[in-house]
Amino acid sequence: MNVRAIRGAIQVTANDPVAIGEGSKELLSAILRANSLDISDVISVLLTASPDLNAAFPASAAREVGFASVPLLCAQEIDVPQALPRTIRVMLHCNTERTVSEIEHIYLHGASVLRKDLAQ
Repeated sequence: MNVRAIRGAIQVTANDPVAIGEGSKELLSAILRANSLDISDVISVLLTASPDLNAAFPASAAREVGFASVPLLCAQEIDVPQALPRTIRVMLHCNTERTVSEIEHIYLHGASVLRKDLAQ
């Protein structure tokens, strides 16, 4: 079993708890599904939010979908001019048999412009 880091991002529709929560859940669920992971495979999750998202912690939504025993950390992204607004990013560390080249990084909705080489 190897330790791997999986990246992803999603652009949410608004700075409100529902949009932030739904976006966080959608992103984490897509990462698990695309990489055939169970929550028990997850070591830790780092979630960041663009500076314009402050209505809720993305990690709170992760706990609602089964990440209660996984170490979670939220942080704010650097306020870079012209950065993509309303964006939640993730770096998820997991145990997996997949090689680095087999890992599926997930970029959803407007966040697909961040990594066109990796976007789903």
